[in-house]
This record gives sequence, C-alpha cells and structure tokens, in this order.
Amino acid sequence: MASNSTTQFFALSQSFSVSDIIVIAAYFLLNVAVGIWSSCRVSRNTLSGYFLAGRDMAWWPIGASLFASSEGSGLFIGLAGTGAAGGIAVAGFEWNIVTMPEYLGRRFGGERIRTYLSVLSLMLSVFTKISTDLYSGALFVQVCLGWNLYLSTVLMLVVTALYTIAGGLAAVIYTDTLQTFVMMIGAIILTITGNTITGNSQIIPNSSCHLPREDAMHLFRHPVTGDLPWPGMTLGLTILATWYWCTDQVIVQRSLSAKSLSHAKGASILASYLKMLPFIFIILPGMISRGLYPDSVGCVDPEECVRVCGAEVGCSNIAFPKLVIELMPSGLRGLMIAVMMAALMSSLTSIFNSSSTLFTMDIWKKYRPHASERELLLVGRIVTVILVVISVVWIPILQSASSGQLYVYIQSVTSYLAPPVTAVFSLAIFWTRTNEQGAFWGLMVGLVVGVCRMVLEFAFPPPRCGIHDDAPSVLRSVHYLHFAIILCILSAAVVVVISLLTPPPTEEQVWCPLIFNLNQIPSVRESVFWSRFCCINAILLISVNIFLYAYYA
Repeated sequence: MASNSTTQFFALSQSFSVSDIIVIAAYFLLNVAVGIWSSCRVSRNTLSGYFLAGRDMAWWPIGASLFASSEGSGLFIGLAGTGAAGGIAVAGFEWNIVTMPEYLGRRFGGERIRTYLSVLSLMLSVFTKISTDLYSGALFVQVCLGWNLYLSTVLMLVVTALYTIAGGLAAVIYTDTLQTFVMMIGAIILTITGNTITGNSQIIPNSSCHLPREDAMHLFRHPVTGDLPWPGMTLGLTILATWYWCTDQVIVQRSLSAKSLSHAKGASILASYLKMLPFIFIILPGMISRGLYPDSVGCVDPEECVRVCGAEVGCSNIAFPKLVIELMPSGLRGLMIAVMMAALMSSLTSIFNSSSTLFTMDIWKKYRPHASERELLLVGRIVTVILVVISVVWIPILQSASSGQLYVYIQSVTSYLAPPVTAVFSLAIFWTRTNEQGAFWGLMVGLVVGVCRMVLEFAFPPPRCGIHDDAPSVLRSVHYLHFAIILCILSAAVVVVISLLTPPPTEEQVWCPLIFNLNQIPSVRESVFWSRFCCINAILLISVNIFLYAYYA
C-alpha cells in the first residue's frame, strides 16, 4: 500500500509513462473527431442550429449530456472532497422558446424580469460553474502533472473553447455522450481498486490525523449542529434542485433541443438513472481517499495543508486526484486524467454554449432587434471569451472559500441567489394570479437579502481550528440550506402580496405558459405508450430513491 506521507505527493506527478501519454492523446483525438462529426450533422449558421442543435436531438444523447453537464470536474473534485471531509450526506444533492427568461418574459410581459434573470444566470455561471470547473480541473492537472495552476487552466480553456465556439450545441451534446461513457468507466475502475485496497477500512482508526465524522455514513444529520442538516437536505435542497433542473439554462437548453416531448422526458429519466451513480463512483472514492491518506486529504494544520495542496483551509479537494496518482497503474492513470478532462470539458462546453445563448437572445437581441443571425452568432462567441476571463480572475477567491470544500462553496452561493427564482418560477406555473409586479419585486427582495448573506459569508470565512470565530451569530446559526428555505418563503410571500395588491395578468399571459394548459397545445402532445412508459419509470425512480434515503438515513 502507498504511504500516507505527503512529502512525496507532488513528486508522484512526474511518474507518468509513455502509455499514459498515449491514452491521453488518443482520447483527445477521439473527442475532437466526435466534435467535428457532430457539428457537421447540424447547420451551425442558424440560431436554431447553433443554440438548439436544430431541435432534432434524440433522448439518449440528451440524457447523457444532462448527466455529464451536471457532473463536471467541479463535482468530481467537489463531491469527492466533501465526501472525504464529511461522508455520504452530500449524495442528496444531486414551448417555441430558447431560454427560461424568455418563457417568464412571455408569462409576465415586459422586459425587466427577463433581463434580470439573464444577468443573474450569467453571474451564477461565472461564480458557481465556470470558475469552479476551471479551478477543479486545473487542480487535478497540477496534482497529476506538476504543472502551474494557471498554465493548466489556459491549456484546458483552449481545447474546450475551440470546438464549443465552432460547433454549437450539437457538438456539445455528442461529445457529452462520449464523455459520460469515459467518466463512468474510469470512475468504476478507481472505485473497485480503492475498495479492494481499503478492505474493511481498518486503516482509518490508525491514522495520525483527526477521524471522520461519526455520522459520515448517514444522510440525515442533526437539524441544528449537522454539517448538512436533514431539514436543509430535504427542503432546502429541493428548492435548489428545482432551480437547477427546471430553470437553469444549461439544463433547459438541452431539453428544448429534443425532437419531441417524449424524447425530452426520456432524456430526463435517463439522466435520473445516471444520477444515482455519483454516490458510488465519486463520493465513496473520496471517502476511501480520506481513509488511505488522512495526513494529506484530511490535514488540519494550516502549515501542513499549505505544503500539501497550497491552501490553508484544507486539502479535501485533492481526494480524487490523490487516489488516482497513488492507486492507478500505468495506462489507467492516463485514462483517469482523460476522465477528469472529459468532465471539465463536458461541463465547460455546456456552460459556454448556454451562457452565450442567454446573452445573445435575452440581452443583445433586445437592444438590437434587427441584428442579423451572423452578428448574433459572433456576439455569442465573444461573450464566451469574456466570461472565461472573469472566471479566471475569480479563482483565487474561490480557493480559500467554504473551508476549502469546493462543493460546499457551489451549493452555498446557489443558496443565496437561486431560491427567489424557484419561488417565482413555481408561482408563475401553478398560480394564475401571479403578475409581473409581484414577480419582479419578489426577485428584487430576494436578491438583496441573498447578496447580504453572501457578502457576510465572504467577509467572515470559517476560522481555522483553534481560532476565535468573530462572525455574526446569524451567519453561523443559520445553515446555508436553511437560509435557502427562508429566502424562498420570503420571496414567495412578497410575490403573493404584491400580486394581490396590483392588477391581475392578462388572459393571454396566463393561457399558454401554465402547466394546466399543456393538453391544449398540439406541439407537446405525445403517444399514450410513451407517456405511460415515462410515468412508470418516474415512479420507479422515486421508489428507488426513497429506499436509498431510508437505507442510509
């Protein structure tokens, strides 16, 4: 078994063989080939072809793309890191329009809600997606190859941006399908190898570092003192998941590219089945890494942590790459680097394409309604470059946030900004009385409250062990998932009150976009067989998830 010592950690990064290099090169050539082939299948010179893949995608590549996009390198590193630091509870996280803001624009009328949601989505892309994926991917390459963090970032950006800018959504979806397969194969091999070595995990009590949490193997934890309290995991997480899977542009854009409603449903069901896998193949490897290498992955001394990973707040984020470097044999080590690069590229390509769609269709086109398609396509590609630059500048702040746990950072920032969108979106669909004034001021009040909490979070980061905590009591006593519940309820209350005090929406605004009117729209009808097939699978998925939650409660 490899030593737990951290002194040779980066020295191991130089031990790559010729077979590792060949595997990495072969993977990238295959990835580029798939990107070129897929971009040739769909016209990239029209808005529908570039942003929605011609609306002709089948269920299986969309489902694979949904999964791959939601499991980018930020979650590979972040989920494994949080699994190493806290155990399995983190497993709980997981019409003719082009964008979700455009839908709400039709539902309420006016432009201010549509513009605000587009800007907010771009902000969330920078703070919780692009920057985190860049950092996690660069960290993996730095650990494995010994390269400079920012040099690694630039290399990945060049490879990713080339076929994203050139190919549009079709290239993104088909390369996501390839990368889903590669990610699963690599993660399965790593999990089996790590589990074989750890055996019954008797190594953990013999480590010189602090032990894992006593509730590490439980999903439901103390409602007040737990690191992931069960009320937040059941209610707060539901709010965040509704925002991500129902309103986030990365997800919405893929569903809108389906050739029919049945294919869109089938894609979501496939992605749901695949989303059960991260617990086994991402979180458990993080816990295995913590058990095998507690002095590095589980370090608590700031000086030791700086020596291991360059961050004082902790090194749990290196759990996954540490396992790869120490355990994987020659050739398979190269495959795992390809896996991480696949996860990074999958997530980044999705975000690049979706963010450029948002800006182009919801902001630029508003101020230049007569802009040609060529101009809109060019603007979308320029926006991609600008977002990347901003995200790279944000990386140093991200490195020291949320006690060094990347996944906690992602979820906490989302908890401060996304709940008002969930409240407005849900009321817009299910309550006909919701109007533009109520929705707008609900979003504004939620934004102010959420930003105030986020500013406090960055101003008073969690202290190191033994250091007095000067943060306001409201910051430490209200968990970020509990805050998401409070913020969603507050925003919904503002929407309801103001909607009732102002004139109701017009009949045209509430007819088409409501959930109750879907059967009146010919374009979204589907066959009885496929409708029942999707319903049966949805019930099966719910049943399996209830069993897993009960088993690991």
